[in-house]
Amino acid sequence: MPAATPGTPSLLRAMNDRAALELLLTHGPLSRTRIGHLTGLSKPTASQLLARLEAVGLVVATGTDGGRPGPSAQLYAVNPRAGYVGGLDVTPERVLAAVADITGTVVATHEVPYTEGAEAVDQVTEALGEAVKAAGLHRSDLRRVAIGTPGAFDPQTGRLRYASHLPGWHSPTLLEELAAALPMPVEYENDVNLAAVAEQRLGAARGHEDFVLLWNEEGLGAALVLGGRLHRGWTGGAGEVGFLPVPGRPLVRQVTRANSGGYQELAGVEGLPRLAAELGVEPVPAPGAADAPAAPAASGAPHGPEVAAAVALLTRAAAAPEGANLHFLQSYATALATGLASVVAVLDPEIVVLSGAAISAGGEPLRALLEAELAELAPSRPRLVPGEVRERAVLHGALESALAATRDEVFDTSG
Repeated sequence: MPAATPGTPSLLRAMNDRAALELLLTHGPLSRTRIGHLTGLSKPTASQLLARLEAVGLVVATGTDGGRPGPSAQLYAVNPRAGYVGGLDVTPERVLAAVADITGTVVATHEVPYTEGAEAVDQVTEALGEAVKAAGLHRSDLRRVAIGTPGAFDPQTGRLRYASHLPGWHSPTLLEELAAALPMPVEYENDVNLAAVAEQRLGAARGHEDFVLLWNEEGLGAALVLGGRLHRGWTGGAGEVGFLPVPGRPLVRQVTRANSGGYQELAGVEGLPRLAAELGVEPVPAPGAADAPAAPAASGAPHGPEVAAAVALLTRAAAAPEGANLHFLQSYATALATGLASVVAVLDPEIVVLSGAAISAGGEPLRALLEAELAELAPSRPRLVPGEVRERAVLHGALESALAATRDEVFDTSG
């Protein structure tokens, strides 16, 4: 069918349909009267719109608004069965998959731990297949899948860059193999970028067009959002701030081969236990010890031993920010501000979202110290805000990314 001409009734109907669907996603079940009020449509037009969307399976009647004075009104909601997407969060320790319906509700998850010699295609297909099975679906029911990994796939060569620590993901034909194994469109994105998508859609960056997300877990990275859009760079490497040369550390040459850089060595999690020991902070007992404090999983993902050790130290220091603990937090804040100041000087963002397990564990004491330190080092003073998507941020970002494209397809009633 030919595309609708701008200004024609069919296009206007499609625009009204999409507006109503977005309102239902945002507000939940609404009555015909409420939809008409929010869209500016008359009652007859709103009734026709709902009848049309119900007929094509995009909305369903969900009950009434009983309990209010007067006759009860029928409520309508987006039909969750109108479409499904998949998302995957890949780390060196595991592949975590989830399935969400068109409303964004996660209906199933499955995790596959990394085993020596495991192939990336096998990990992905097993994790996704089991999540789909748990949701009572078939893989063909998924309209799109988004996969988040450390580093980024070079658009020129198709090879994963900036993530030599991710085992099994460096075959030159990997994307072709995954395309052959998965029967739906698949998009690939840097994991920190997906954490920013989650914050932009669901968390601390809602309503902000220009922001930076600073992340510290297995690696130190950033996501750059300019004019509301992710800035990925020519090779997908924008935001790989761990490679920044910084004062206080010798120059790291051939950084991609070393998989490290000055900022990573200054502020990455691997150096925090040593820094704590130098400042006289008591070590945290190993996991399983009777007096070991329970460290929260800031991102909802299992972490390697280096991240776990850093999170435990920072959690305890933030709980009692005085003496050696305060010096530890201050030193970590200085290290983070040293690299972040360069990012702020170049981009001048409105806000900086602080995310990742090692930053989140420092809580408000670390945020306040970092903000004060950054004010001394950077020419502008963006607000530093803690990330709000604390559980499985990368996975939620993958689902949100897949949902955005899928909703554009499913909610288009102009054809």
